[in-house]
Amino acid sequence: MERLKLMFSHRSIQLMAFAVVVGAVIAFTTGPTWIWLLVPLGVLVQMLNEYSIHRFLFHWPAPKKQWQFDILYQVHYGHHDFPTNKELFFVPAWFAIPMLCFNFLALWGVLFFVTTFALPIAAIVVLVGGVGTFLCYEWFHMTAHLNVPKVWVERHVTTLHNQHHFRDFSKWFHVSPGGQIIDRAMGTAIDRDGLKSQQRIEFIRTMGLRPDDPRLIAARLRFAGKYGLSEVEIERAAVV
Repeated sequence: MERLKLMFSHRSIQLMAFAVVVGAVIAFTTGPTWIWLLVPLGVLVQMLNEYSIHRFLFHWPAPKKQWQFDILYQVHYGHHDFPTNKELFFVPAWFAIPMLCFNFLALWGVLFFVTTFALPIAAIVVLVGGVGTFLCYEWFHMTAHLNVPKVWVERHVTTLHNQHHFRDFSKWFHVSPGGQIIDRAMGTAIDRDGLKSQQRIEFIRTMGLRPDDPRLIAARLRFAGKYGLSEVEIERAAVV
């Protein structure tokens, strides 16, 4: 119950959950029954989306301009900087909602020219399958960073995700259960033998940047109030 309360206290989760409901209503009221067979397609696409965004966008090389760095800090760098900060667990609404709208409108637009069921198909694939999978990702990601009792699959996700945060941030980009298949296919997994010899990457919590990098210091101070960062936390984070 506490995890649900924490998760749904964030606006992005509220809006995305609403999108799933809207998608289900559209599918029920405007589409044939068979379109529900397309839900797994939405799941698969979102799993690929999760990996791609995390690896190629969230881990984009640190911009030199502070305003660009600040955007990336809010989206992901800050989460690595303060991995137990609950305000940084979830994808911001200002990022998630535009991505959702783009994916939905793009699929709807393409299908519009090939089928009369363009709207319900887009709804079932993107809103139900895709966003539903995104919410599962948010649940497992949140749980991986909380010291709470976990079922087997949650412990498994936590083990792999901890390697991403505290061993090598260039590995294990998946979070959702089953996503490790994509990491293995893309060469970003750490096998058991490799884990024995894998050394922790330098400056692991700051994604390779020196902890006292001026961009990091500026971002921490700028967003201290938003994320509830104390002076002690900020000073400790800057220690090399």
